[in-house]
Amino acid sequence: MRPGTTRPQVATGTTRGDARIAGVRLALDQETPVTVFRKLAGDGPGFLLESLGGGERAGRYSIIGAWPARELVCTGTASVFREAGAEREAPADPFVALRAFVRPGPSWGGLRFAGGAVGYMGYDAVRFLERLPGRPPADPDLPVARFMECAILAVLDHVRHELILLAPATPCLGAAAGAAGAPEAARLQEALDRLAVPSTAGQPIFLSDADGPGLGDGGAGAAGPWSAAVRSRTSRAAFEAAVRRAKEYIRAGDVFQVVLSRRLEFDWHGDPFDLYRALRVVTPSPYMFYLRFDGDTVLLGASPELLVRVEGRRVLTRPLAGTRPRGRTPEEDAALEEELRADPKERAEHTMLVDLGRNDLGKVCSYGTVRVERLMYVERYSHVMHMASDVAGQLAPGRDAVDALAACFPAGTLTGAPKVRAMEIIDELEPVARGPYGGAVGYLGYDGNLDMCIAIRTVYIHRGRGYLQAGAGIVHDSRPMEEWAETEAKARAGLRALALALRTRARPRASVAEPAGGTAERPGPARDGGSRR
Repeated sequence: MRPGTTRPQVATGTTRGDARIAGVRLALDQETPVTVFRKLAGDGPGFLLESLGGGERAGRYSIIGAWPARELVCTGTASVFREAGAEREAPADPFVALRAFVRPGPSWGGLRFAGGAVGYMGYDAVRFLERLPGRPPADPDLPVARFMECAILAVLDHVRHELILLAPATPCLGAAAGAAGAPEAARLQEALDRLAVPSTAGQPIFLSDADGPGLGDGGAGAAGPWSAAVRSRTSRAAFEAAVRRAKEYIRAGDVFQVVLSRRLEFDWHGDPFDLYRALRVVTPSPYMFYLRFDGDTVLLGASPELLVRVEGRRVLTRPLAGTRPRGRTPEEDAALEEELRADPKERAEHTMLVDLGRNDLGKVCSYGTVRVERLMYVERYSHVMHMASDVAGQLAPGRDAVDALAACFPAGTLTGAPKVRAMEIIDELEPVARGPYGGAVGYLGYDGNLDMCIAIRTVYIHRGRGYLQAGAGIVHDSRPMEEWAETEAKARAGLRALALALRTRARPRASVAEPAGGTAERPGPARDGGSRR
């Protein structure tokens, strides 16, 4: 049966509101998250959320959204809702605006996310939560927060090998223009028709180049194909001076730790999705995201760390602090884990962040429900292992997922502690506003569930320029030159992805050499018209 002839199943919301969601299930035997995103979103706005590893556990779901019908844009001084080609005023506070943006509705088939808002809350949204006296210069056209609501969703279930297409049918979507505003059955049919079209493959990513010269030892100043193009907004001398100043505040007793970051900038005139594809190869992470808001604004990243998750009334935060590289053998791996667990400095910093997480959840959870469910366990990823803890609680009556987000925002791992004083010092010592870096990326669903990761290992591309940021946690015995080196190391994954994307873009299309004599019969052409490798 042709995919377009499948009869959609319509689920009617029974929990909240009068919205419904139409959906259809397909076998996941021909598509990948990359091909589904390309087919549904094309060159237009949309998003892709993936989990490419979570503590050695493969992510079950990938979520693709296309044809945004509504958008929330918060500038820091004003906010607007955009829908049906018009704008209307929204609350200036991005947390209040986000709550108003997501209209209650049902879930579908037990999925974690079946529609709602997907986007980011930038670091400077904290100014609506705390009184901070200073403010570094901000990019004038960089929103503090931005979310989209898409009219078509594709959920790839990698356990059941299913592709689930969903078309929310909230009243606002019915008022939207174009494909996004079509009735839900028509939207499903359009999506099915697009999926039935053979993929147009992009340029292959050649893994043999991933660790080539200039990629294994790089920082912003190392030799490599990106070195001339990448610029640091903060010089090494200025960053090390900021570290010394932060240590003075620590000695004075103002803070225990402060996280200082610096921004790298580069020109980018290609398809940002190529950079995302490279990033998912270089550093597969539990929270992979690609958000394309319009033709020249993209946020992409590979975050390892959850900020906060709300499912029903349960709230979870999971601080990561303490890192070791993966061992080359199982024995070396186990030895590095034991070294991490036994390191008194790592344990002290981790304990501080667990206490901060308990304090954050205590603001919005019922008394006596906040507890540490797992303490200082080790999660392994492709290149590193981290020490993690799970802190959970039950939302208090009258509190919701946005309250939980605000309580945990921004992550203590990106500010230091105590959090407010650390942020004041960051304002003083960092020369430019952080933008999305250090904020949160994720979703708030119609059903009230929320899942937000910390915006680290993130690249923001706007009008031909890319921004990458990396930080280091400063404590009393920090050495300025080592903290600079830590920012270099943390930026390396993004820079390696940039180099890989540039190499892939510059390489001529793959071809197969003629056999000796040039007359032997060859296989038929590949689906994209290119040759087979």
